[in-house]
Amino acid sequence: MKDNVMQRSKQAGLWCTVLVISLFFLWGFANNLNDILVQQFKKTFTLSDFQSGLVQSAFYLGYFFCAIPAAAVMQKFGYKTAIVVGLFLYSCGALLFYPAAEVQLYSFFLAALFVIASGLTFLETSANPYIVVMGDRSTAQRRLNFAQSFNPLGSISGVLIGQHFIFTGVEYSAAEFEQLSGAQQQAFFDSEALAVQMPYLVLGSVILCWCLLFVFTRFKEHRPHPDTGVPADKASYRTLFSYRHFRSAAFAQFCYVGAQVGVWSFIIRYTLQADPDLTEKLAANALTASLVLFMLGRFIGTWLMSRIEGRRLMVIFAITNVFLTLGAALLFNDIGIICLVLVSFGMSIMFPTIFALGVDHVGQQTKLAASVLVMAIVGGAVLTALMGALSDVTNIQTAFLLPALSFAVIGWFGYRGYRPDFGIENSCTDSEPVIEPTV
Repeated sequence: MKDNVMQRSKQAGLWCTVLVISLFFLWGFANNLNDILVQQFKKTFTLSDFQSGLVQSAFYLGYFFCAIPAAAVMQKFGYKTAIVVGLFLYSCGALLFYPAAEVQLYSFFLAALFVIASGLTFLETSANPYIVVMGDRSTAQRRLNFAQSFNPLGSISGVLIGQHFIFTGVEYSAAEFEQLSGAQQQAFFDSEALAVQMPYLVLGSVILCWCLLFVFTRFKEHRPHPDTGVPADKASYRTLFSYRHFRSAAFAQFCYVGAQVGVWSFIIRYTLQADPDLTEKLAANALTASLVLFMLGRFIGTWLMSRIEGRRLMVIFAITNVFLTLGAALLFNDIGIICLVLVSFGMSIMFPTIFALGVDHVGQQTKLAASVLVMAIVGGAVLTALMGALSDVTNIQTAFLLPALSFAVIGWFGYRGYRPDFGIENSCTDSEPVIEPTV
């Protein structure tokens, strides 16, 4: 009888883990569908590079403003509630694309993206630390890298859906567009705006079903032992920011997400300008290839971490990416395109490794730390807009100097910035967290 109970408990725990890992796929899908929207909206609303970059700004500002509310919900009600709220917001934002396409307002689309990002903030704030605390601290980096390996599967799926179901294949040069009548121009804008309706309607419906699946699933909460680190009732952002390694991790995460989003947002634009003979759909293959390398990098990086310390491996990847992005900035041709594609392999392990290092040695403040590291995702809003503005006043290849600088910061964090101390409370310990599953 006892064996049957234990067996059912293990199966339930495995099912919960599978559901949490599925979230990494779902937010990867939404994140990289944005890279298609940057190019699509540039054409639909005749935007500058800076204006089209606001797609990412609106999206990642959602992370900044909702990370602390997400942490508050998770602190009070647990991981499951935060996940359900996140999936519901994700679904609502996707469904808002339908009326936004009907009225054809760019600001309406940006508002819908903000709602989606708000939902993803709840998902990332809860899923990442859940994976970290569910096992031994010594394997946290590898465990999170493994879970994050399913994120690029969603990213690739999002790009392929956008490439084949959002890009219409109708492209005009400036001269050709001027020759169209007013009615023909309006018909073009209508068809391009409506192209996003069905993909997002389907996405919103699927996410809503996934939300209901979580609602009716008995979910286990994994908590660090009460004696590990700062007591829960004394956890505060002031105490958290007294940890030097955490402050460095937050800044490194800001730079990393800014670099990742910037590279993926403008790689189609870069490819079209570096090789004018390509169409949008063919240029999107550069993004797809980048995401495939990103996925391979996650799995290979996880394997390498069993032989090389994750922090040191990240330094190697960061330095390599500095040279690759400089190559893209200096070599505006097919070689430059190849350099940009290869950057994604190096980016693969950075987010989960920085995240795991950031929440290490913070004890009961893990959930607060997770919220700040998710807030740091706002780097995607800031640096992408800066890249767009730099591209408008100079050229697209010069804009890639910003990701090069960001990768240099990440290399610094891995080499010098991560030096754990024990903050003002001087109470974190090196002991392994004891996991206490509760339903």
